[in-house]
Amino acid sequence: MRFEGYLRERIKAILLNLIALITLNTFLFSVGNTFDTIITITVAWITVYAMFLIYEYHKRKVYYGNLIKTANNLDKKYLMGEIIDLPPFNDAVPYYMLMKEAGRSMLEEVNKNKTQRKEYKEYIEQWIHEVKTPIAAIKLIQENNKTKNSRTVLEELEIIDRYVEQALFYARSEEAQKDYLIKEISLKQCINQVIIRNKQMFILNHIDLSLVDLEKNVYSDSKWLEFILNQIIINAVKYRGNSPSVVKIYTQDIKHGIQLVVEDNGIGIPVNEVDRIFEKGYTGSKGRQNHKSTGIGLYLCKKLCDKLGLLIAADSKEGLYTRITITFPKGNFCKDGAV
Repeated sequence: MRFEGYLRERIKAILLNLIALITLNTFLFSVGNTFDTIITITVAWITVYAMFLIYEYHKRKVYYGNLIKTANNLDKKYLMGEIIDLPPFNDAVPYYMLMKEAGRSMLEEVNKNKTQRKEYKEYIEQWIHEVKTPIAAIKLIQENNKTKNSRTVLEELEIIDRYVEQALFYARSEEAQKDYLIKEISLKQCINQVIIRNKQMFILNHIDLSLVDLEKNVYSDSKWLEFILNQIIINAVKYRGNSPSVVKIYTQDIKHGIQLVVEDNGIGIPVNEVDRIFEKGYTGSKGRQNHKSTGIGLYLCKKLCDKLGLLIAADSKEGLYTRITITFPKGNFCKDGAV
């Protein structure tokens, strides 16, 4: 709030005071008052009025300054109307009432959207649970009645199952903390579960697996970690090269934790795209060649790793390899110091 602007708003009141002062001085002079008396009255009038303007300006400046500071510190700006007090200026009261009304309307709209979103999320979760039952039944039927097409059918079922599971984790990712339980788990056990789940994919795509030094325990949620590893391994197979494909999974110790590395010898990622592969919907030049890419899998991996307090990073050289590293901290180690 600038003083010049404040004076401009009160220019009519200032002019009115000047006219009143001139009128009073004319009257006092006409009835025989001395020039010194008139000067004294003029100086006193101007001084008192100037002090009043300065006081009013300072009061408003402090009030609006605190208001702006509060708004800047507020995470959800639409709650501003709920926390401010009635202003000490009558001319500001209508704006205050409008702000309160707008805030109430915004809160009602936010709550309405939250309710709709919650109902939609619950419906998606319920639908996913229901659709998983027939998928599991078809898998069982195929495994018990194998034909020459069974492997292909089972692989397609695995793909459907993965997309269904991805949708479930996406729906839950906003409130992941309500669904996971951090405890000591075996990395080897998690990786074995993922490998068993994708066995048809490995067989049909002739993928060699190299598992080294996985006898490590980490603190995480096994279900969420299996989902993350599943997404990474599927990508390793999806973007395999022409040479015999190998997926290496191994661990390496660092100063304050353990790193789990999933490395493939696939088509790799261009250098200028590596930093963007965890962005939502980003498929990159390689992803656009593969019409099955959605740009959601690695985005979810990054989002869930953030929720779990894990670091995930990518390293790649086009035509040679892609390496995804997940860092698990030890004890009270914070992720900022993991590398």
